[in-house]
Amino acid sequence: MSPASVITISRQMGSLGCEAASQAASALGFEVYQRELINQAARLAGAPEAALAELDELGLLGLRPTPEETRAYLEAVRTVVTELAQRGRVIIIGRAGQTILQTFPGALHVRMVAPLEIRAQRIAEQKHVSLPAATAQAQASDRNRKNYLRRNYQIRWDDPELYDLTLNTAHLTAEAAAEIICLAARQYIC
Repeated sequence: MSPASVITISRQMGSLGCEAASQAASALGFEVYQRELINQAARLAGAPEAALAELDELGLLGLRPTPEETRAYLEAVRTVVTELAQRGRVIIIGRAGQTILQTFPGALHVRMVAPLEIRAQRIAEQKHVSLPAATAQAQASDRNRKNYLRRNYQIRWDDPELYDLTLNTAHLTAEAAAEIICLAARQYIC
């Protein structure tokens, strides 16, 4: 038995995924990569519009990258995610890490979920927006993440076979979720 060397976290907006990842990384001595990964991939791809379109989770900018830009961006993301995993001791949030690293030795794939009502309440409190606005943001984010994976990787975001561990944070704090992730990472069997 050897511990996981890389953890991927797929999360619903408001499910405490980023908070749990940060705390798990501190406890494990790992580094966390999320938005900076996208920026690095965009520079590699030379396709900033494609990267910006992917960053635009809610579709507010209306960007439409060309198919060539999108392919270059996705290849750059694959390269960056794989290079990070090869370094080890990393947590990769989003960007299809669970798919790109599906067969990578020592990769633990985690999905973080929570009921829409709970996620909306968290978003409303965190972003200081109304509950209806927070609900709309969560729904748009879910739709965009689901479509991103279906369109670019031909997978279902909620396919349980993509994940080693799924955490419903309806009744878990970020700290508790991080502890569970750490336990799973330390007990991981390659």
